[in-house]
Amino acid sequence: MHGYLASTEAAVLNAQAVARACFDLKKQGFVPDVMIGNPGWGETLFLKDVWPDAALISLSEFFYRGHGSDIGFDPEFPASADTVLRARIRSGPHLLALDAADAAYSPTHWQKAQFPSAYHDRIQVIHDGIDVDRVAPNDAATFRLPNGRVLSAEDEVLTYVARNLEPYRGFHTFMRALPEILERRPAAQVVVVGGDGVSYGRAPDNAGSWRDVMCAEIGPLPKRVAFTGRIPYTDYLSLLQVSSAHVYLTYPFVLSWSMLEAMASGCVVIGSATQPVQEVIDDGRNGYLTDFFDINALVDIVVEVLSGRQNQSSLRNAARSDIIERYSLNDCLTRQRTLIQDVVSGQ
Repeated sequence: MHGYLASTEAAVLNAQAVARACFDLKKQGFVPDVMIGNPGWGETLFLKDVWPDAALISLSEFFYRGHGSDIGFDPEFPASADTVLRARIRSGPHLLALDAADAAYSPTHWQKAQFPSAYHDRIQVIHDGIDVDRVAPNDAATFRLPNGRVLSAEDEVLTYVARNLEPYRGFHTFMRALPEILERRPAAQVVVVGGDGVSYGRAPDNAGSWRDVMCAEIGPLPKRVAFTGRIPYTDYLSLLQVSSAHVYLTYPFVLSWSMLEAMASGCVVIGSATQPVQEVIDDGRNGYLTDFFDINALVDIVVEVLSGRQNQSSLRNAARSDIIERYSLNDCLTRQRTLIQDVVSGQ
């Protein structure tokens, strides 16, 4: 039980620290019009106890479940009984926050659906938004590899991006597909962006990183595979702009901004047929879907996209158009402001 108690205690300690700071502000006469926060680590739990009459909006980002979403999804990493039980405890702060909140919002419909149905009428679906003016196609873009070579849209470029390279984002599936992709596409340059830490899930046993694990499994890779680590945002956007095919794989979990930014950049995205991705990608119209675990299928579709990369303009245009229509930053900010105004005015 120690792990459950530790996570709960950490949330309460965070909440207490925030509450003490807020009580100090209250003594100075500060009264907020609205309070907005992500309760996942506990910080918003006591805000209503400090200012009962101030409006509170909760970000309902992800509700952990022991079954049916990320936990137990990948048979290669079966969930222990402790992991299943821990999920219920991890969602405790979200339930307490929803009970206290005047309103809540979730970035996607699938993320909202993970919360208990009794709370759905409190949760609006509003994404954080993609800056589609900045994140856009650029035929003149270039990207410099660590070895000094400069890539452009004229090159055959396969891209993969994650905050950290780990199974939650399908890194193991992608790596296992690479040898055959490289064999069948001898001119392809592969650029892998991401750190060697762990954002989700767990670290590998007896290895420094999941990159170490996968490189040891599949053997030496040619120099045309570049691992860049984390890179500046401007370089990341340039990479998306020169990409010929972009792979995005994920467990049923929070949808990454990177997939939406890739689509906004006009990338041909090959995504996993998991619920968060399926909410955005319509197979064959604005991207492609493949089974998360089917390495052969991933190889085939990547090779097909790379071999026909000059004939993907309609799909690229549809991808960008959909992001503009559904996830434009200006539109999302307008909806967020409306939510705030409605809650503050008591509507």
